[in-house]
Amino acid sequence: MTIECATPEDTIAFGRSLGRELRAGDLVLLAGPLGAGKTVLTRGIAEGLGVSGRVSSPTFVLARVHPGPVPLVHVDAYRLGGDLAQLDDLDLDTDLEASAVVVEWGEGSADRLSADHLVVRLSREEDDVRRITLEPHGTWKTRTPLLPVP
Repeated sequence: MTIECATPEDTIAFGRSLGRELRAGDLVLLAGPLGAGKTVLTRGIAEGLGVSGRVSSPTFVLARVHPGPVPLVHVDAYRLGGDLAQLDDLDLDTDLEASAVVVEWGEGSADRLSADHLVVRLSREEDDVRRITLEPHGTWKTRTPLLPVP
């Protein structure tokens, strides 16, 4: 499934609809170049989950936990450069049991946390439209498809 988001607000709205579908144990990997909208999408996911706290890129702290009915663990794996030992140090497999985990730059490393994960690919087109493509893996293939909001 591919969705086009013309504005940051559309990206947040799509994230909100995705967040409403998430539950504890869900792993979402965000893939895309710098400026594609990964953190903006995560803000929407946080809203959909009903979590508290400001959502910003966790680039320097690597991971932030946002409490809520289903807590959100927001990870930025960019600085890890694929170092699986550092990823293991974050203990995300434990967090995954009780939280929804969203990992920016996690494809190729964090996907090993669970065979059941959703890859969300974001690209920024020339007209600033964001193209979002969903790639379900494992049980995500049988879950109710998300309806595009924008």
